[in-house]
Amino acid sequence: MNDLIPLMVIVPIIAAILLNLFIKYNTTIKILSFLVAIVLPIIPILSNYGLHYFGGHAPLMDNGTLLNSLPSYISDGPLSTFHIGITYSFESLQKILIFFLFVVGFLCIFTTIGERKRTPGSYMFLMLMGLAAVTAMLLSDDIFHMYIFFEIAVVAQVGIILASTDNQRYEIAMKYMILGSIGGPILLTGIGFLLGLVGSVNITDIVYVVRNGLVNANSPVFLFSFGLIFFGWLYSVGLPPFHTIKSAVYSKAVPSGSALLQALSVVIFISLGIAIFRIYSSVPFIGVFIIFFSLCGMILSLTMAIMENDFKRMIGFLAVGELGYIGLGFGLGTKLSLTAALFQGLNEMIITATLFIGFGVVLYMTKTSDITKLGGLIEKNPKIAIIVLLGGFAMAGVPPLNGFQSKLMLVQSALSDNFPELAVIMILISIVTFMTFIKAFHSVYLKPKPKNLVIENSDVPRSSVLVMVVLIAICIVLGVVPTLVTDGFSGFVGGLI
Repeated sequence: MNDLIPLMVIVPIIAAILLNLFIKYNTTIKILSFLVAIVLPIIPILSNYGLHYFGGHAPLMDNGTLLNSLPSYISDGPLSTFHIGITYSFESLQKILIFFLFVVGFLCIFTTIGERKRTPGSYMFLMLMGLAAVTAMLLSDDIFHMYIFFEIAVVAQVGIILASTDNQRYEIAMKYMILGSIGGPILLTGIGFLLGLVGSVNITDIVYVVRNGLVNANSPVFLFSFGLIFFGWLYSVGLPPFHTIKSAVYSKAVPSGSALLQALSVVIFISLGIAIFRIYSSVPFIGVFIIFFSLCGMILSLTMAIMENDFKRMIGFLAVGELGYIGLGFGLGTKLSLTAALFQGLNEMIITATLFIGFGVVLYMTKTSDITKLGGLIEKNPKIAIIVLLGGFAMAGVPPLNGFQSKLMLVQSALSDNFPELAVIMILISIVTFMTFIKAFHSVYLKPKPKNLVIENSDVPRSSVLVMVVLIAICIVLGVVPTLVTDGFSGFVGGLI
C-alpha cells in the first residue's frame, strides 16, 4: 500500500479545520493557507503509483492463508475478488490531474491572499474542502464514496458563491442547492440499484460482475440505474438542462473562486465520467447519450454567451460549453478520443482560470462587468491585456497553445472514427468561440474609453498578475510539449479500454 495516497485528501481537510480554529487571526490564516497550498502539489509528485486499502482491507485473493481457509464457493467464486473496504487508486491520470488541480488551488489561494487585506478563514476552509472532496472522487474506486464527497464538494461550491459580494449570490446559491436536492438523490438512487444488483459499490467489482455475465447488462434495472446516474452526472457538471444555473454559479463568485469552481467541476466531470464509462461501456447507446448532451451543452452555452453583455456571465457560459468537448471524447470512446478528452479537461482548468482572474482584474479596477460600459483599458494595463488575449486564444484553440492541441486530437479522433460531422461541428464552435471572445476583448480593451468610466483601483494586485503569468506559461508549455501529459493520459486510457 502507498500511505501517501490518502494524504492528498487528509491534508487539505485537516488544514481546513485548523483554519476555522484560527479564524480570528488574519496573519495566521494567510500563512497557514499559503504553506498548505504549497505543500499540496508536492504530495502527488512524491507518491508512487498503486492502491491504498483503507483499514488494510484488501480483497481475499490477496490473502492466500485466509482464502484457503474459506469454503470453495467463496475462494473459487467472485467474492474472493471483491473489495470489502474503500480503495483508492493512484495512476498516471490521478498524478497529473491532482497535481495541476492543486497548482490551480494554490494560485487561487495566492490570488485571494493578495487581493484581500483580511482573508476570511471560512473562505479558505471552503476552498480546501472543495479541493479535498474532488481529489477523493478522483482517487476513489468506490462509487458511493464518490457520491459522499460529491455532496461535500457541492456544499463547498455553494459556500464559495456566498462569499461573493454580488447581490444575487443568495438567489443563485439557493437555486443550486434546490437542484442539488433533486440531482443528488437521483444519483444516489442509481447507485442503490447497482448495489442491489451486484452486492458491491466498488467500481472494479461492478465491472468484473458485468463483464463476466453475472449481471444482465440489458436488464431494465441495470439500464434504469444508468439513466439515474447519468442524470446526476448532468447536474454535477452543468450540461443541459443545468447549463444556465452552472454558468450563473461561475459568474456570481469572486474571480479566484470562479477559477477554482471550474477546476472542481472539471475533476467531477472526469471522475464520474470515467466511472460511468467503466460500468456501462457494454450499454450500446451510452456514447450516443453522452455525445447528444455534450453537443447540446456546447451549442446552447455558446449561443447564450454570444448574447451576453456581462463578461462574467459570458465566460461562465463559455466554460460550461467547453466541457462539452470532454464529453465528446468520452462519447466517442476510443483511446485517442479519451486521451484528448482528459487533456482537454486539464487545459480547461488552466485556461478558464486565466480568463476568470484576468477579467477579474477588470472588475477590480472598474467595479463593473458590463462590457457596454467599458473600453480603453489596454492603455492602463497592456501586459494584462496581452495575457487575457492569449487565454482567449487558448480557449478557442489557436496554435501553438494547449487548447489547440487537445481540440486537434479530438477532431482527429472524430475523423478516424468516421464522424466527420462531429469534427466540423467542433471546428465551427471553436471559430464562434474565438469571435465571441474577441467581441468581449474589443469592448473591454480596444474600443474608446467611455467618458463616464471611472477607474476606481488603478493599482492591480501583483499577486493576480503573477498568477496570470504562471497560468499562461503553463498554457504555452503544454501547447508546445503536449507529451508531458498526453503520454500519461494515454497510458491510463490503455488500461481502461
